[in-house]
Amino acid sequence: MAEEAVTVARPSEEKGREREGELPEELEEGEIAEVGAAEPPVERRVDIGGPRPHPLEHSWTFWFDNPSAKAKQAAWGSSIRPVHTFVTVEDFWSLYNNIRHPSKLPVGADFHCFKYKIEPKWEDPICANGGKWTISCARGKADTFWLHTLLAMIGEQFDYGDEICGAVVSVRGKQEKVALWTKNAANETAQLSIGRQWKEFLDYNDTIGYIFHDDAKKLDKVAKTRYTILEITP
Repeated sequence: MAEEAVTVARPSEEKGREREGELPEELEEGEIAEVGAAEPPVERRVDIGGPRPHPLEHSWTFWFDNPSAKAKQAAWGSSIRPVHTFVTVEDFWSLYNNIRHPSKLPVGADFHCFKYKIEPKWEDPICANGGKWTISCARGKADTFWLHTLLAMIGEQFDYGDEICGAVVSVRGKQEKVALWTKNAANETAQLSIGRQWKEFLDYNDTIGYIFHDDAKKLDKVAKTRYTILEITP
C-alpha cells in the first residue's frame, strides 16, 4: 500500500457534462464499446506547459459480462471481456463519464473493475484463495455505491489495499449487488478491516457478509458467510 493515498477528485472541467448512458447506436443493448482493451497501460506524454496527468498507484481494467452471451448458455466466464485499462485519474473520469452506470445496464449484466492483469474469475491465481464482501440494494440504487467503491479502490483508501483484487456490480431482476473481491480469505484481520472501511465509505448501515470463493465454488448459493460486519443501529 502506498504511503500517500491518491485523491480521485472529479476534474472541474468534467462537471456539468457527464454523458451517462451514451453509447454508439450500432451497439446492441447491454454492449459496451471496447477502447484499447487488450493494450497494456502506457505512460502518456504531456506537452510542456500542458496539464499533467495524475497517475494511480495501480492500473485498473473494466470488464463487462454480456447478459445476452450468458443467455446462450456459454461456458462460465467465457462471456466476460475486458473493456478498457486506465492508469490515471483523468483516464478514469473520461471513461466513467461515457459508459452506462449500473441503473442503465440490462438485467443480468455484471460490470467489473479489477487491478490490471487480475481477471474477475475464481480461477485467476490471485483470486483463487480469496473471497468477497457483498452489499445489496433495490434496482436503480447501486450507482452511488458503485462509484464510491471505485473511488475508494483506485484512490487507495483501504488500510489493507494490497488485499483488494477488484469489485463487481451485478444487475438482477429485483435487486442490484456490489461485491468487493479480496486475495487472502483466511486473513481475517485484513478482511474485517476492509469490510468495516467499505461500510464506512459507502455509509451503508445494513449487515454485510464475506464468503470464501472456495465455499462458493463447492456450495454455490448455500455457501456460508465466514465474516460479518453487523448492521449499524442508531
